Amino acid sequence: MKNWLVIVILAVAQFVMVLDSTVMNVSISQVAHDLGTTITGLQAAITFYALTMAAFMLTGGKLGDKWGRKRAFTIGSIVYGIGSLLTGLSPNLTVLLFGWSLVEGLGAVLVIPAIAALAAINYTGKARVAAFSILGAVTGLAAAAGPLIGGYLTTYSSWRVVFFAETVVMILVLIFAGRIKDVPNDPKLKIDLLSVILSAGGMALLVFGVLQSKTWGWFVPLNPPEINGVELAPLGVSPVTYLIIGGILVLWWFLKRQAKLEAAGRNPLLKVSMLRIPALRGGLAGFLVQYFAIAALFFVVPVYLQTILGFNALETGLKILPLSAGLILCSIVGSWLTSRRSAKYIARAGQATMAVGMLFVLIAIGPELSGWAFPIGMFVIGAGFGLLASQLGNVNMNAVSKDDTSEVGGLQGTFQNLGSSFGTAIVGSIFIMLLASGFASAVAHNATIDDDTRAQVNTALEQGVPIISEDQAKQIVLDAGGSEEVATAVAQDYADSQVDALKQALFIVFGLLVLSLMLSRNLPAEVVAKPEDEPEEAAKT
Repeated sequence: MKNWLVIVILAVAQFVMVLDSTVMNVSISQVAHDLGTTITGLQAAITFYALTMAAFMLTGGKLGDKWGRKRAFTIGSIVYGIGSLLTGLSPNLTVLLFGWSLVEGLGAVLVIPAIAALAAINYTGKARVAAFSILGAVTGLAAAAGPLIGGYLTTYSSWRVVFFAETVVMILVLIFAGRIKDVPNDPKLKIDLLSVILSAGGMALLVFGVLQSKTWGWFVPLNPPEINGVELAPLGVSPVTYLIIGGILVLWWFLKRQAKLEAAGRNPLLKVSMLRIPALRGGLAGFLVQYFAIAALFFVVPVYLQTILGFNALETGLKILPLSAGLILCSIVGSWLTSRRSAKYIARAGQATMAVGMLFVLIAIGPELSGWAFPIGMFVIGAGFGLLASQLGNVNMNAVSKDDTSEVGGLQGTFQNLGSSFGTAIVGSIFIMLLASGFASAVAHNATIDDDTRAQVNTALEQGVPIISEDQAKQIVLDAGGSEEVATAVAQDYADSQVDALKQALFIVFGLLVLSLMLSRNLPAEVVAKPEDEPEEAAKT
């Protein structure tokens, strides 16, 4: 491959874009403590970070067409660097939400589509395949390295150092960005404002509704918001139901408007006709499921390791390290297999491998962590992720013409981050709901708990159950005047409910990974290049 510097710059930027959420997840307990908030508060921050990117990624791709991909990449890098600095300086959750979830997210929506488009612009043929394989491998590497980097720095320094370092890295990226080649932009391109509002609004309603399900309930209202003392639950239905229905309707309106704009020869935010391309549909569906699974895993597993087992951030990162090893190894293997097996074959192998790994993790999880099943499971999940990461980006870009690469970059980022936000919001909320119902049931059937304590626990559960350790649960009962025996019984019930809820939530992820095998049927079944063609191509390069 000629001109290695360009792919190095793009890969470094890609690494930083992916690193953030994994760093935050593994440091979740310490970040919550430092900012004076809760784990559910951090769940909201993680979800809104992914939501900001999902909601505006299509707009970011269009701005790249209007301003030029290179200029969008530069502006996005500046915004992202500023957001990283604000995040590192955050004194509370509000500033973190602004600096990380909003400002960094808005910077990322310019950078991520530009990375994909600039890779397609600067490389052709097998060099382009190699470029996207590198970007896929770097994506996996960042997802894998994040827990270890975040765990080490959180334990021996501070999680804030990561974000200060990101600011420095983005400055270096800007210094070398002048070497990147671009194609002419279209300054006359008009972006439909209503399409931007519908896209962002629909996704925001949908994800916010899912996120609030743990508090307000999915359909039957549990603890709905109040206005002047009146519960906001029209017709006895949870506000979550209305938010989700509203989000679906707004997104349907968005798609209808895009089809209308495209038919009229105007410039839509999304070319709906592209979704008729089978390979692109398969690639985007793969991104959605892949990142749903990883985001869910990276939220609930650190919670389990830190709150139930009492591990610190570094120990958590080390427990997740086998995933990193499997991911890096199989990203390389997947890239090597590209000229020998079809994308469909490799991607399906990756999806099946991730599902098998999730089974091992489910076997390992308990009051005490299994000594062998957990690292094997994490390695196998990482291996499956690596195989997928080596294929899907190239499949999506090769499914369209060069003129549509920027738009596909935005679409790919949208599905990736929509999967991440849904994974954190849905599985996290289901985990908390299952924890509440399981804990309430355990307390109700525990003969050692007296009626007064049982009533106090039930009253507390009406406001939602916090994610705390077994020792913290015991101390809460002792502080409320409960006896040592009762406090121990309540704390044990809480710990058992946590484990059960975690396993049930992760089983949902396992089921989704199995079902995703059907979604990959449209991926290309042809091999990119035969192995015997490689010596001649290598000589040319």
